[in-house]
Amino acid sequence: MIRQSLHEGWLLRAVAGGQAPPQVASRSVPASVPGCVHTDLLAAGLIPDPYLDDNETALAWIGRTDWVYETTFDAPTGDADRVDLVCAGLDTVATLAVNGVEVGRAENMHRGYRFAVADALRPGANTLTVRFDSPYRYAEAHRDRLGDRPNAYPEPFHFIRKTACNFGWDWGPTLVTAGIWQEIGLHAWSTARLATVRPLVTVADGVGRVEVVVEIERAAAGQTTAGQAVASGQATAGEPVTVRATVAGAAAEAVVAAGERTAALTVEVRDPALWWPRGYGDQPLHPLDVRLHAADGRELDAWSRRIGFRTVRLDTAPDAYGSAFTLVVNDVPVFVRGANWIPDDAFPDRVTRARLAHRFDQAVGANINLLRVWGGGRYESEDFYELADSLGLLVQQDFLFACAAYPEEEPFRSEVEAEAREQVTRLAAHPSLVLWTGNNENIWAWHDWGWQERLAGRTWGRGYYLELLPAIVAELDPTRPYWPGSPWSGWSDRPGSAEIHPNDPAHGSMHIWDVWNTDDYTKYREYLPRFVAEFGYQAPPAYATLRRAISDDPLAPDSPGMAHHQKAIDGDAKLRRGLDAHLPPPADFAEWHYFTQLNQARAIQLGVEHFRSHRPVCMGAIVWQLNDCWPVTSWAAVDGDGRRKPLWYALRRAYADRLLTVQPRDGGLALVAVNETGQPWRAPAAVTRVTADGEPRAKSAYDLDVPAYGKVELALPADLARPEEPRRELLVAEAGDAGRAFWFFAEDRDADWPAAEYDATVEQVDGGQRVRVTARTFLRDLTLFPDRLDPAAEVDEALVTLLPGESATFTVRAPRPLPAAALTARPVLRTVN
Repeated sequence: MIRQSLHEGWLLRAVAGGQAPPQVASRSVPASVPGCVHTDLLAAGLIPDPYLDDNETALAWIGRTDWVYETTFDAPTGDADRVDLVCAGLDTVATLAVNGVEVGRAENMHRGYRFAVADALRPGANTLTVRFDSPYRYAEAHRDRLGDRPNAYPEPFHFIRKTACNFGWDWGPTLVTAGIWQEIGLHAWSTARLATVRPLVTVADGVGRVEVVVEIERAAAGQTTAGQAVASGQATAGEPVTVRATVAGAAAEAVVAAGERTAALTVEVRDPALWWPRGYGDQPLHPLDVRLHAADGRELDAWSRRIGFRTVRLDTAPDAYGSAFTLVVNDVPVFVRGANWIPDDAFPDRVTRARLAHRFDQAVGANINLLRVWGGGRYESEDFYELADSLGLLVQQDFLFACAAYPEEEPFRSEVEAEAREQVTRLAAHPSLVLWTGNNENIWAWHDWGWQERLAGRTWGRGYYLELLPAIVAELDPTRPYWPGSPWSGWSDRPGSAEIHPNDPAHGSMHIWDVWNTDDYTKYREYLPRFVAEFGYQAPPAYATLRRAISDDPLAPDSPGMAHHQKAIDGDAKLRRGLDAHLPPPADFAEWHYFTQLNQARAIQLGVEHFRSHRPVCMGAIVWQLNDCWPVTSWAAVDGDGRRKPLWYALRRAYADRLLTVQPRDGGLALVAVNETGQPWRAPAAVTRVTADGEPRAKSAYDLDVPAYGKVELALPADLARPEEPRRELLVAEAGDAGRAFWFFAEDRDADWPAAEYDATVEQVDGGQRVRVTARTFLRDLTLFPDRLDPAAEVDEALVTLLPGESATFTVRAPRPLPAAALTARPVLRTVN
């Protein structure tokens, strides 16, 4: 068996007669594989950076141009029965030829292809050509053939099996890519190979069972005229072969008789160490090795992954509040502290394992325990899932349908089935994957967004979400739950019952988007959801990110570059509405930038603490969103250059294992302590009503005793909950090392805070500087922005509120010492007052 990579020596050119400008149309340029057209043209100096200013708009012609990749390679030597061209990912509408002979076609970015090419090869040098047709032309042709269908944006992304957000989103650029985006190579083999390996892991009564389902392809199976291997189910021949699986010191084997092509063998491991989500236990992983041997003992093929022993189920039982939506891992209900994940770059070849590892460190640092891979992006990589396995990050993976009515006619139904079968099989080994979801917002959209009249009976995807996809998951991976949509209430599982709205808070999962779109963030408190899969609030990226991406001089909220990097409909007006509701008018751009980032952090912290305070009725919150794919004003906690916004620090606090929060209850206030650990939380607590001058007006003490994975709610007495001077008073709650919780009786725009006065010192420490701020007056949401001085600078803390006489220490990491005077004054050091 020979595997030969084909990643070198590629050239890229535009097909004549398209929209490419003369400087591009007239030449070939070196191409990176894996890669895409945009990054190749950028590396060749033929286009400007699409992420800067409004360059994106001037590059729209790339998605309407046909492209050719070409390389030469030496044919593998030896006596293999078969030689296949294996393409892990082609983006998207591709025709492949070897030495001028067409060997295959592809039209789905979300699946791999294998083409038999032995008949097209010749000794020595060979030429491989991959032509990519314009995604727009393909999608628009199918739209015209099948009839248009509604979607969220005026782009035809639902008529091609391609990353939907390539066509633009309310946080993303319109950069319609093409290219060989995953590995490509030759596979020379004989007798038989492992076509698929699907490990199904279960644990019961102290025994871990790994059912290894193997599909064999035999070299004697023959070929189609298109050069592809014959489809499953056609007659096969060949000799008996043996499959052997080993894991954790146990083994099993099975003989696949001549003419047969599948085997299932079960390996049992007694008392396996269980894999747990982060915060619930360890993540032991065990190598699972599967080997295929010929009748004479020769090893024909091998496959290996690391697996974890754990169980997962989705509890949706009816109860007094509606019906639950609770992930249960190893029989322990898990409160999901999650974030939505979008593609981390518009150009996937730039998302390296190291970059993912850094982003995952940021997720873990914010106390996130689940990432939801959103349905308008991609099925994520092996790197993504391996990192999630090792860190204990749970993953909810959407099937790739988002915000549109998707046609169910051919060729789409067959392509959807092929990609779903491939991806469910590919990801079956990963313990981090705990939930498949059928789509993003499409069932909700059909119900509420005027689709029914516009569709006039045309297909829209219902058959995928409620029939095809659940059947595939049930067949290929019954160890994991499937849920038809996000949001979805489960109404079609209730025959004979009244219809339940798909976004009903009392049932299943929901999205909250009236907050941000139309309502203030305090409205989060009006919801008692079972599980919130999306909710979010916008803010601009870090200042250094803006300055790298936008050349406006001066920067202003509505300057041209800022406007181009705000993709949400009426986004700036919504930011302004939020500021007007809570904060004084910003004096300049620096204050606008700080206030909008602060408002985002406050909005999400309020929502998360409210949802967590209603545990166990609510058992999950997945904020929109963790990351960005380019520099943009968006809902992300980590911006497109990888910098943490103040929201990240707020999430770290709100998602902490032990949360102390003050919440409105029954016309008064309550102290709520939430314990998301396996040990009881016992600590003295105190709540003090205090003035901005630091004068205590009332105080109560409590002895907290919060059970493992539980909460305690304590009503506060009237002398705490009713201020004498609302504009000058606040509540401060403390409990051991759980940090502080605050309750403010007035919005900052109305509060009578004193002007900020403080003392600050700066000292050198290993790798950075320590900034110590001591308050002489009340300081609200003290935050340091060192990236204004050095784009590489980071700080360990943000959004700190101090009473007079109190101090806070910030550690700044930067490649070089930053000037102390600048570190301790505006616009670097900021406070609301």
